[in-house]
Amino acid sequence: MKLEWLNHSLDLGKKTAVMGILNVTPDSFSDGNRFFDPAMAVEHALKMVEDGADIIDIGGESTRPGAETVTQHEELRRVIPVIETIAGKVRVPISIDTYKATVASIAVEAGASIINDISGLRFDRDMVKVAAEAGVPVILMHIKGTPRDMQKNPVYANLIDEILDYLRGSIRIAEKAGISRSKIIIDPGIGFGKTFEHNLRILKNLAQFRELEMPILVGVSRKAFIGEILGGVGPDDRLEGAAAAVAIAVMNGADIVRVHDVKEMTKVVRVADAIKRVT
Repeated sequence: MKLEWLNHSLDLGKKTAVMGILNVTPDSFSDGNRFFDPAMAVEHALKMVEDGADIIDIGGESTRPGAETVTQHEELRRVIPVIETIAGKVRVPISIDTYKATVASIAVEAGASIINDISGLRFDRDMVKVAAEAGVPVILMHIKGTPRDMQKNPVYANLIDEILDYLRGSIRIAEKAGISRSKIIIDPGIGFGKTFEHNLRILKNLAQFRELEMPILVGVSRKAFIGEILGGVGPDDRLEGAAAAVAIAVMNGADIVRVHDVKEMTKVVRVADAIKRVT
């Protein structure tokens, strides 16, 4: 499974890609305010590439449970200077993590070459047009509700089937606008409108998402369900648990893993890939 676009390519048939998280925010659940300063954000991005990141995912609005929205102007103020600087220094693709069409459009002009939309093209009706015209890959994620209310008792009659149906709907929206199937990546949205048990079930049954015949992205890094398994530890103490979840995700079908700890998780992915791909 190979993604090719603009000046980039990812051969997902040979290895699982590692997407490094760069939150240019004051309030993200794990690393809020650590990289809010543009210079520190750029430095961290370069370090992640050095450590093995295949993609850098930049976000300017926290989507943690209960997060308040930020204005389009503020989101652009946070991310565009960082994208412009990084784009001139690295060869790996830059992803813009946003559900706002205008932010995505300006970010692509600044040097981003992937759009990562947590709403699966549902929150901003203009997003699909931006992605289609840009000709870049788009990550379609499942979410139940919005970041502000998604963790208020999420209920499913059939978890996997409902997520699949949502993603099929997002794929139809994308294809109707002219986005090629070869440029679509899906994400089941671990932690986005999911209970502790839902997250575990998604990871265990990840192979079912293969029926969509598109690359699968999984984001488990430092998430609350890992802390719960480990006895209530905070985000900074979830490294080993995240490593286990990443390895399982790779074994069960993930093509891209979205992580904070790039150096450590790159090693985890190498081992999991070697086991998974041996003939």
